[in-house]
Amino acid sequence: MTQPVSPEVLPVPPGKSGCPINMTMELLGDRWSLIVLRDIMFSGNTHFRELLGASMEGIASNMLAARLAKLVDAGLLTRDDDPTHRQKIEYHLTEAAIGLVPVITELGAWGARWLPTTPELAVRAQLLAEGGQALREGFMDELRDIHLRRRPAPDGGVLADLTAAYLRVAENSGAQAGEGGDEGEVGVRGGRSARSD
Repeated sequence: MTQPVSPEVLPVPPGKSGCPINMTMELLGDRWSLIVLRDIMFSGNTHFRELLGASMEGIASNMLAARLAKLVDAGLLTRDDDPTHRQKIEYHLTEAAIGLVPVITELGAWGARWLPTTPELAVRAQLLAEGGQALREGFMDELRDIHLRRRPAPDGGVLADLTAAYLRVAENSGAQAGEGGDEGEVGVRGGRSARSD
């Protein structure tokens, strides 16, 4: 059962001010909301257990439950019965959440440029940023098909290409670490070597 979400305005309480940056930070500025949305966007995981098990950051189950509920209440996710299993719930992105792709892309590209990130975890945001508006819009269209129209992800689409790039870089990073490279070395950002200490 899909929950209706108004395409005009999200059902959130009034903020401390009417400033759009403040309102957005009040909605998404906690530690986990954007991470949960990122995971649903890029992983294809839509069930609670999948999201919990695949969390690279190790989100606690109570925190994941709270964030999913918050994002549903805010109109960024829908909570739907899984048609394949009557005791499972699926979480899907709404149009408002899909509209965050450029924001998440730019945050990822900024982080890859200025912070000591790992290549495999930075590659998707970098490719989306370098691919420009056309690639981001293609990704957003795929997410609409997957989450709004409930169609399967296309085999040769943007999400498949991003996942393949992630796997390729992860495999290369693992091979380099196994060849006796500097284990603290994780990549080069902005002409400087980034280290994971």
